[in-house]
Amino acid sequence: MSDLRVVATIPAKPGSEDTVRDGLSSLAAESRNEEGCVSYELFESGSQPGTFVIVEVWASQAAIDAHMKSPHFQSAAGLFGEHLAGAPAIHPLKPVS
Repeated sequence: MSDLRVVATIPAKPGSEDTVRDGLSSLAAESRNEEGCVSYELFESGSQPGTFVIVEVWASQAAIDAHMKSPHFQSAAGLFGEHLAGAPAIHPLKPVS
């Protein structure tokens, strides 16, 4: 089975960019240590500052499921709620060719 890729976009409310950036940086650092995490990269959009993009690669669906249930993911999800301009958009990717 090939690795599974996920892209997530997270829009911060104006004025909350630093809070979201810092929290996502911590989340990324902890997520990289998870079993089954191949890579976990955090970016900020160059065309929409305050919109964060996470590019994830996981070894299996079970690893993704465990990540979503991990204490650090759950904590981040609860912390960011009031600081987001909208819901995160999660995009599991499938190869086209």
